[in-house]
Amino acid sequence: MIFFNGNKEVMNLPKGYKILLAVLSGMSLSFSWLIHGLSPFLLISFIPLLIIEDSLTGRKSSGTIIFGYSYLAFFIWNLLTTWWIIKATVFGGIMAMVFNSMFMSLVFMFFHKTKKKTNKSIGYLSLIVYWITFEYLHHDWDLSWTWLTIGNCFAFTPQLVQWYEYTGVFGGTLWVLIINILLFLTIKFYSDNEKIKNKRLIIICSLLIILPAAFSVYRYISYSEKKSPVEIEVVQPNIDPYNEKFNGMSPADQIAKLLDLAGKKINSKTEYVIGPETALPDGYWENNLIQYRDVLSIKNFVKEHPQVKFVLGLSSFKMYPSTEEITPTARKFENGTGYYDAFNSAMQIDTTNYIPIYHKSKLVPGVELMPFPAIFKYLDKFAINMGGIAGSLGMQKERSVFTSPNSDYKIAPIICYESIYGEYVSKYVKNGANFLFIMTNDGWWGDTEGYKQHLNYARLRAIENRRSIARSANTGISCFINQRGDLSETTKWWTPDVIKGTLNSNDEITFYTKYGDYIGFLSMYLSLFIILFTLYTNFRRNK
Repeated sequence: MIFFNGNKEVMNLPKGYKILLAVLSGMSLSFSWLIHGLSPFLLISFIPLLIIEDSLTGRKSSGTIIFGYSYLAFFIWNLLTTWWIIKATVFGGIMAMVFNSMFMSLVFMFFHKTKKKTNKSIGYLSLIVYWITFEYLHHDWDLSWTWLTIGNCFAFTPQLVQWYEYTGVFGGTLWVLIINILLFLTIKFYSDNEKIKNKRLIIICSLLIILPAAFSVYRYISYSEKKSPVEIEVVQPNIDPYNEKFNGMSPADQIAKLLDLAGKKINSKTEYVIGPETALPDGYWENNLIQYRDVLSIKNFVKEHPQVKFVLGLSSFKMYPSTEEITPTARKFENGTGYYDAFNSAMQIDTTNYIPIYHKSKLVPGVELMPFPAIFKYLDKFAINMGGIAGSLGMQKERSVFTSPNSDYKIAPIICYESIYGEYVSKYVKNGANFLFIMTNDGWWGDTEGYKQHLNYARLRAIENRRSIARSANTGISCFINQRGDLSETTKWWTPDVIKGTLNSNDEITFYTKYGDYIGFLSMYLSLFIILFTLYTNFRRNK
């Protein structure tokens, strides 16, 4: 192996070699996402970067250098896998790729510095816990962009990660990082002719690759859903989000199209009909929804099919009667007499007069949420207007579920972007959800990998919680997903359609549902301990 010398350090590689290795790492990470079925490529994708890092271990002021090489790799990864964001917003897409690459590179740089100031064992451990901590914290702040969480990639090969019901996606990240580090060390020890250490590492690596995959395949084959069938209909109206939904086609015509499609396959056994995100695009005041003609149209449809619960998305408003109740995202009426919030919402209509509302609470930064609205509310006017209501939208604290007097089931109303957050979705299940209903509008990105990735990420939510999913996309792919993550009845891109399927209810709680992202939580505290230990070691050394 020409990269290593006899002192267990990588040779001082020429700059061109380092650039080539960084590009190789970035391309390998990208192929894992872009070529479905190549997810296991992730198990070797960090090795070129680890070779570069090891070559810089003995050099002074190497932190900025490793940042540069890792930034090249991670920018290639972000660019090739998420370039499609610019189809919706050029500025937002560029910012997402630039800053996400920067955050990843900072993690790699901190790992390098920790390894230099402590030892290799703590150093490689720090890479694992720093990276998972970054992903964990990135899930829960106003600049959240978790699309490239490493564990997400196995959404394309769910047969390999059935154990996500115990770990969630951070278990996948942990698996990938451990294998990359051990394979890198295996290469090093082979080059240094340390046969005993090399054999041990080969055995450990083999077991860590084979055993989780074998257990997952066994779990996939042996998993059996409890028979509790519910017939569900999903509608995909396929209304152009740019030219029809918010400015070219009237809401009445959109509802008429939705109901016409819904009526094609409905029968006396159909219990739920699902429409997509913002199926009702105009703003509707929540205190009196029944006054609106569009809502009455759905209500009349339900009267004709009294066993049906109609779940769909809408844009809504809520007025605050007193200033004591206003939120950081509240807007002032033009006449200055009060405040209100705008929401991206979901509702359920049945034969009763009660219409439950859920407010989307994982919002898209820059489009639905100006980061840190309590501080930067004045920046709302710069929000990217993609149709509908622009500026920071309101949120709610609890993951409320929909119930109905004529049904024994509880429904999780998940809106678009929310479906990529594992622990967030599991909170619906903790609140009793038997099914996950995803309402989305994936047409903003055109016919790219974006809507396909979004679809597949939902398969991980099914595995984590062992809940069946019905997914309604205005444009994109609508489908059903069973509790093993298998897709069925998938619609075609840019095609109006209606599908019907039977899904099994489930009320059992998985280990992951109960404990959530405990791997991320533990990594955060272990990261803090390593940082303090590193500072203490450096202090003792300087003293």
